[in-house]
This record gives sequence, structure tokens and C-alpha cells, in this order.
Amino acid sequence: MASDPNFVDFVLEQIKNSGEITAKKMFGEYGIYSDEKYSD
Repeated sequence: MASDPNFVDFVLEQIKNSGEITAKKMFGEYGIYSDEKYSD
């Protein structure tokens, strides 16, 4: 089941003060990056 883009936006909003936070779609899901480094 693919991630809901609204949930991804919610997560990004919650951790926005933790550096430069971005999300990139990959393999039908999203990867979250902090300061251009992937966080698993």
C-alpha cells in the first residue's frame, strides 16, 4: 500500500525544525531526507 501524500506532509511539518527536511518518492513510497541524507 502506497503512502498517503497528506501523511507525508504531516510528518514533514512535525520534523521541520530538524534541519533541511525533504521527501522524495521512490518505489511507490517516500524516503525522508535530513540535510540531504536518507533516514531509514
